[in-house]
Amino acid sequence: MKIKTYLTACGLLITIGLGAYLDSPYSFINKKLSYTADQPVHAVQASVEPPEDMPEMVEKLVKREKKGGYILETYQEYEVYKDENGNITEEVPTSKTETLKYYDYK
Repeated sequence: MKIKTYLTACGLLITIGLGAYLDSPYSFINKKLSYTADQPVHAVQASVEPPEDMPEMVEKLVKREKKGGYILETYQEYEVYKDENGNITEEVPTSKTETLKYYDYK
């Protein structure tokens, strides 16, 4: 009975070891694959210019009130159009609003 348990344990260890070896990058199955983790990667950053005719989306605080021990802040989104020099030419409010609720610790 002890020999059967011993052989089962040894067979299990050999199976796990063989599976680990075959899964490793050093096994004969994976020799054709290239592992270059020790070499640095040379990546070139793509320069993406934002289109000039697209507006910038900005959220502005519209209303702030205290109600029931909380502070409610309402923000509205605006489309901001700028000229070539960066000066704001037009601000158009959109229909998107967000309300944030904070507990007033005072």
